[in-house]
Amino acid sequence: MKTQREVISTSAAPSAAGPYSQAIAVGEMLYTAGQIPLDPGTGELVSQDAGEQIQQVLRNLDAVLRAGRSSPAQVVKVTCYLSDLGDFGLVNEAFAEFFPQPYPARTCFQAAALPKGAKVEVEAIALRSA
Repeated sequence: MKTQREVISTSAAPSAAGPYSQAIAVGEMLYTAGQIPLDPGTGELVSQDAGEQIQQVLRNLDAVLRAGRSSPAQVVKVTCYLSDLGDFGLVNEAFAEFFPQPYPARTCFQAAALPKGAKVEVEAIALRSA
Protein backbone atom coordinates (compact mmCIF):
# COMPACT_ATOMS: atom_id res chain seq x y z
CA MET A 1 0.00 0.00 0.00
CA LYS A 2 1.45 3.35 -1.06
CA THR A 3 1.35 6.26 1.41
CA GLN A 4 0.32 9.59 -0.08
CA ARG A 5 2.39 12.73 0.38
CA GLU A 6 0.50 15.94 1.14
CA VAL A 7 2.05 19.33 0.39
CA ILE A 8 1.63 21.80 3.25
CA SER A 9 1.65 25.52 2.47
CA THR A 10 0.69 28.65 4.38
CA SER A 11 0.95 32.37 3.71
CA ALA A 12 1.64 32.85 7.45
CA ALA A 13 5.25 31.74 6.81
CA PRO A 14 7.70 32.74 4.08
CA SER A 15 6.98 31.05 0.76
CA ALA A 16 9.41 28.51 -0.62
CA ALA A 17 12.23 30.30 -2.44
CA GLY A 18 13.07 27.36 -4.67
CA PRO A 19 11.93 23.91 -5.76
CA TYR A 20 10.78 22.69 -2.34
CA SER A 21 7.67 22.73 -0.13
CA GLN A 22 7.22 24.44 3.23
CA ALA A 23 6.37 21.00 4.59
CA ILE A 24 5.34 17.53 3.47
CA ALA A 25 2.94 15.35 5.44
CA VAL A 26 3.06 11.58 5.14
CA GLY A 27 0.43 9.84 7.20
CA GLU A 28 0.76 10.95 10.81
CA MET A 29 4.16 12.60 10.25
CA LEU A 30 5.03 16.15 9.18
CA TYR A 31 8.45 17.11 7.79
CA THR A 32 9.14 20.84 7.59
CA ALA A 33 11.62 22.63 5.39
CA GLY A 34 14.19 24.74 7.16
CA GLN A 35 12.73 28.04 8.33
CA ILE A 36 14.87 31.16 8.30
CA PRO A 37 14.06 34.54 9.91
CA LEU A 38 12.16 36.10 7.03
CA ASP A 39 9.12 38.27 7.54
CA PRO A 40 6.33 36.41 5.69
CA GLY A 41 4.92 39.69 4.35
CA THR A 42 8.11 41.23 2.98
CA GLY A 43 10.37 38.22 2.44
CA GLU A 44 13.19 40.14 4.14
CA LEU A 45 15.29 39.27 7.19
CA VAL A 46 13.60 40.67 10.31
CA SER A 47 16.84 41.91 11.86
CA GLN A 48 20.57 41.30 12.13
CA ASP A 49 20.11 40.46 15.84
CA ALA A 50 20.45 36.71 16.48
CA GLY A 51 17.85 36.71 19.27
CA GLU A 52 15.25 38.41 17.09
CA GLN A 53 16.08 36.07 14.23
CA ILE A 54 15.55 33.00 16.40
CA GLN A 55 12.16 34.32 17.54
CA GLN A 56 11.07 34.89 13.91
CA VAL A 57 12.25 31.43 12.88
CA LEU A 58 10.10 29.92 15.63
CA ARG A 59 7.07 32.01 14.57
CA ASN A 60 7.56 30.79 11.00
CA LEU A 61 7.98 27.20 12.17
CA ASP A 62 4.83 27.47 14.29
CA ALA A 63 2.84 28.69 11.27
CA VAL A 64 4.01 25.76 9.13
CA LEU A 65 3.35 23.26 11.93
CA ARG A 66 -0.19 24.57 12.42
CA ALA A 67 -0.87 24.52 8.67
CA GLY A 68 0.12 20.85 8.78
CA ARG A 69 -2.22 20.06 11.71
CA SER A 70 0.60 19.95 14.24
CA SER A 71 2.11 22.12 16.98
CA PRO A 72 5.33 22.64 18.94
CA ALA A 73 4.08 20.06 21.46
CA GLN A 74 4.00 17.41 18.71
CA VAL A 75 7.55 18.00 17.43
CA VAL A 76 9.74 14.93 17.93
CA LYS A 77 13.01 16.05 16.25
CA VAL A 78 14.55 19.44 15.49
CA THR A 79 17.63 20.29 13.47
CA CYS A 80 19.08 23.74 14.07
CA TYR A 81 21.74 25.38 11.92
CA LEU A 82 23.65 28.41 13.25
CA SER A 83 26.09 30.65 11.41
CA ASP A 84 27.78 31.19 14.80
CA LEU A 85 27.72 28.47 17.44
CA GLY A 86 28.19 31.27 19.96
CA ASP A 87 24.41 31.84 19.62
CA PHE A 88 23.72 28.38 21.10
CA GLY A 89 22.64 29.88 24.45
CA LEU A 90 20.06 32.08 22.73
CA VAL A 91 18.70 29.02 20.95
CA ASN A 92 18.40 27.13 24.24
CA GLU A 93 16.48 30.01 25.84
CA ALA A 94 14.10 30.37 22.89
CA PHE A 95 13.53 26.62 22.54
CA ALA A 96 12.78 26.28 26.28
CA GLU A 97 9.96 28.81 25.84
CA PHE A 98 8.68 27.51 22.49
CA PHE A 99 8.70 23.73 23.04
CA PRO A 100 6.86 22.25 26.02
CA GLN A 101 8.38 19.36 27.96
CA PRO A 102 9.25 16.70 27.12
CA TYR A 103 11.48 18.57 24.69
CA PRO A 104 12.05 17.12 21.21
CA ALA A 105 15.31 15.47 20.24
CA ARG A 106 17.64 18.03 18.71
CA THR A 107 20.77 18.39 16.64
CA CYS A 108 22.41 21.81 16.45
CA PHE A 109 25.54 22.73 14.58
CA GLN A 110 27.36 25.60 12.94
CA ALA A 111 27.03 26.02 9.17
CA ALA A 112 29.46 27.99 7.02
CA ALA A 113 26.60 30.09 5.62
CA LEU A 114 22.80 30.13 5.61
CA PRO A 115 20.38 31.44 2.97
CA LYS A 116 20.02 35.24 2.71
CA GLY A 117 22.70 35.75 5.36
CA ALA A 118 20.48 34.36 8.15
CA LYS A 119 22.06 33.53 11.49
CA VAL A 120 19.72 30.60 12.20
CA GLU A 121 17.66 27.99 10.36
CA VAL A 122 15.43 25.36 11.98
CA GLU A 123 13.63 22.33 10.55
CA ALA A 124 11.40 19.89 12.39
CA ILE A 125 9.75 16.49 12.24
CA ALA A 126 6.42 16.33 14.06
CA LEU A 127 3.38 14.18 14.64
CA ARG A 128 0.07 15.41 13.19
CA SER A 129 -3.34 15.62 14.77
CA ALA A 130 -6.14 13.58 13.26
